[in-house]
Amino acid sequence: MKSNHLLIIFLLFSIFGFAQKKDVAGTVKERSTGLPLYGVNISDKNSGSTTSTDFDGKFLLKGISPGTTLVFTYVGFKSKEYKLAAEDSNIVILLDDEAKTLNEVVVIGYGSVKKKQVTGAVSVVSSKTIETLRPVKIEQALQGTVSGVNVTTVGGAPGADISVRIRGISTNGENKPIAIIDGYQGELGLLSPNDIESLTVLKDAQAAIYGTIGANGIILVTTKTGKRNSKAKISFNSSTGIQETSRTLPILSATEYALLLNESYANGGKVLPYPNVSGLGEGTNWQKEIFNPAPIINYDLSISGGSEKISYAVSASHLTQDGIIGGDKSGFERNTARISLGADVTDKLKMKTNAIYTLQKRKTINDNGLGSVLFNALNVPSTLSPYDSNGDYTLVPSTAGLGIEIINPLAQIENTYNEYELRKLNGNFGLDYKFTDAFVLSGALGFNTQNSQERIFAKQISYGGKVFDVNRSSVTQKSTFDNNYSFDTYGTYSKKIGEHNVVGTLGMTVFKEFGNQLSATGFDVPYNSWDYADISLANGLPTTAPNSAYTYDERRLSYFARAQYDYKGRYLLSAMLRRDSSTKFGPNNRIAYFPSMTAGWIVSDEKFFGGNEGTVNFLKLRGSYGILGNDQIPNNGYISQLNGEATYVFDGTIVNGLATGQTPNPNLKWEQAQKFDVGLDMKMFDNKINIVADYFIDTRADLLIKDIPVSGILGAAAPGAKSPTINAGTVKNSGVEFAIDYKNTFSNKLTLSLGYNVTFIQNEVTEVNNGTGFIEGGAFGVGQPAPARMQVGKPIGYFFGYKTNGVFQNQAEVDAAPSQVALGAEAQAGDIRYVDINGDGVINTSDRTDIGSPIAATTMGFNLQLEYKNFDFVAYAFASVGNDMVRNYERTLSDVNHLDYVLDRWTGEGTSNSVPRVTTSATSNNVFSDYFVEDASFVRIQNMQLGYSIDPTYLTKAGITKFRIYTGVNNLYTFTKYKGYDPGASRGDAIGSGIDYGFYPIPRTYMLGLNVNF
Repeated sequence: MKSNHLLIIFLLFSIFGFAQKKDVAGTVKERSTGLPLYGVNISDKNSGSTTSTDFDGKFLLKGISPGTTLVFTYVGFKSKEYKLAAEDSNIVILLDDEAKTLNEVVVIGYGSVKKKQVTGAVSVVSSKTIETLRPVKIEQALQGTVSGVNVTTVGGAPGADISVRIRGISTNGENKPIAIIDGYQGELGLLSPNDIESLTVLKDAQAAIYGTIGANGIILVTTKTGKRNSKAKISFNSSTGIQETSRTLPILSATEYALLLNESYANGGKVLPYPNVSGLGEGTNWQKEIFNPAPIINYDLSISGGSEKISYAVSASHLTQDGIIGGDKSGFERNTARISLGADVTDKLKMKTNAIYTLQKRKTINDNGLGSVLFNALNVPSTLSPYDSNGDYTLVPSTAGLGIEIINPLAQIENTYNEYELRKLNGNFGLDYKFTDAFVLSGALGFNTQNSQERIFAKQISYGGKVFDVNRSSVTQKSTFDNNYSFDTYGTYSKKIGEHNVVGTLGMTVFKEFGNQLSATGFDVPYNSWDYADISLANGLPTTAPNSAYTYDERRLSYFARAQYDYKGRYLLSAMLRRDSSTKFGPNNRIAYFPSMTAGWIVSDEKFFGGNEGTVNFLKLRGSYGILGNDQIPNNGYISQLNGEATYVFDGTIVNGLATGQTPNPNLKWEQAQKFDVGLDMKMFDNKINIVADYFIDTRADLLIKDIPVSGILGAAAPGAKSPTINAGTVKNSGVEFAIDYKNTFSNKLTLSLGYNVTFIQNEVTEVNNGTGFIEGGAFGVGQPAPARMQVGKPIGYFFGYKTNGVFQNQAEVDAAPSQVALGAEAQAGDIRYVDINGDGVINTSDRTDIGSPIAATTMGFNLQLEYKNFDFVAYAFASVGNDMVRNYERTLSDVNHLDYVLDRWTGEGTSNSVPRVTTSATSNNVFSDYFVEDASFVRIQNMQLGYSIDPTYLTKAGITKFRIYTGVNNLYTFTKYKGYDPGASRGDAIGSGIDYGFYPIPRTYMLGLNVNF
């Protein structure tokens, strides 16, 4: 009977307990902003069962008992426990972000640290910023968003190269930073921006862990992965847009051109070429003829998720971008596919792998050079028509006044034939084995393998005696294979002893790159047609060596060690040492050591600071110093190779053979970057304001400079030969970086974010020891001396020419001034007056001086983000101040067209003191001077976007968690006084970068897009 009573009591309690179980709903938000948090992990502390929040931060727990303790965890936020009460049915959980994600993990190379404890100059660009900017290439997301980073394009052509510089130009050699993608060395430009989770920029000695490749800075790329314990998330993004030229230059109409030419001929004592200008009208605007609207289309799809022990992410993307010049002769296409997988093989062994396949196709036109399509569009007279009476392209006369390189740009486009295709597979495979709680051994294999094919067809064509005439058709085909792999193995030891925390890392890395290229040319293409442009069909006998090839195999072996220490998480210290060995150098200089040290002090954690409840919530001081290396030079520069061309006579017959190639330099040694940085990180006013400031000095010594001019007796000018690479200089960059951000959520559901960053930089060459004291580069006009130099006491690549002082107004002024005849002709009234720099009474080459620099003294970035209910708006802008550019897109010949500024020319005393007279007579007005150097400072509105998100509650039945539509415009407008197309473009070279042959303008793009998550 007693047992029956016990059974009844047990059943009653069971029924009571069952009756108490119920469903509990809730929302998780960020305390500081009130915004919902997606993907917060919610676990039952007792049972271990888990769930996560949806896009709106909501969750639902079914059949849960009162008294259950729930644990809420989210990366970058403090974990929180909540005990359910009996009356709880709908709860709101607020998570604290600890000074706005100071506990976020930041990747620093072969490890990571909390953002709060980073001791180097490190900047992070999030996926949210990338998604907002919607860049065609990922490098563009760095422009204006990261202080100290300057991004320039070679031009706006589809797929054009992009130049990234971190803290200035430091060397005449390779300046671009190295990209590390999920731990392996890769290439930024081949990635789909939609696959990127974050970009971390290491700007100072923090990059020393990468030794030989860290001198120009490191960009760490983290790709998107799936999350553990989460159901599959499907994301689809689509955007389409129309591109148009962002700028056209004001050129002379046919009537203006004819009147100007008449004046020029009259001043030269010649017969007027247009005795009757009536009826000429506007004539042909060649820019309108070549510029056309062009589409750009982008799609991407990703699926990610994970179970308790596995995470996965797969994605695919497609981009098509047509050119605003050239129609179907210019375009870029990129297709990518990616898979990422992480798994706990055992409790101690973890595996991760990532693979990306890329297919790129590109067609190009001649741009950014003497005789380019834009160059011709600006110089062909507006009196000429695109087509003649037979419907054929008009030939530009081959006269002294129009030269032999100016042709009809429409005919040039029509007769351009080329295609380039690249296929690349890259990725990595890594294992982490946890021997103990303190020691983890990691190994990773990274790889890049790519092959590219290129085909160029030169059609037999005559432009009327121009340099572009092709007397014999030909087709050139190239096949290139480039490969590299890296193997990293390292151990990480972590130990906490009381208030002391120690992390030690010791490892090694092997890197090998190898490849080959074969290029061949076939002549006499059947039917003179692109359709038959193939070497197998072109059977004409060559007159020069039709084939070329190369192969290479370079390697690095490195050992590295790093010790990280902190006391109470307040006093931070890190020391690194790397030993590198590179086959780029000879046996005597192959090995080098690169030490560095960083330190930090979190002042706000001190008792005397008074906690973080005041005006200043967080304050950290930090500093770093280190030496990093650079071996990015042509292969085998220290030895002599038979890879040059030569012609020999055997038995009275001319035979093609080989000769010495690059002049060897057995004493080549490492280029070294000495990096010093002090900075502070600060958060104020309840963490709403974030400030980062740095002062830096980057001194690059023993610069590796290729193609140093040497005596002709060495044969460096022979076909296939090259001048040597030597260690020939020192460059110093110093400056200040400052960034401030503000973010706040107001009571009316309005969230406002403002960001501003500025970089002041000074570049100075402190040593050039090549024998002449300077190194020249760049080109201006035809037959003129190189306009740019690297010289002690000046910025690298500064412009070297004549300084002007207005225009001679009368013959008396000419007679009183030093003679200018050495520049080409005696001066007359209306000619440019040059300054006698050395005061010797004569204007000659000795009077050339510093007339400008392509390096900006200041760069700035601005951003604005607004969110109100379901609407969002963003705007990004970038500014560059103090950079000069050379106007070199106008041919200095008598009969070419001009920009309309020549309408303000000198026509008599007092009419102009800035633009000289026009004449067909010989003058010195066209020598390289500051007349052709312009202030290229600018402010550019890079991106504006307005979006609207539909309330997900209306779409829950369809399983949609996010549905956002947006419209926007990229490259909206550029404010500048520069006359050319793009004041922010660059040829990419350290010497000669700011010389404008007619940079292809970056298009203005109007976008319409859609973001959908399931």
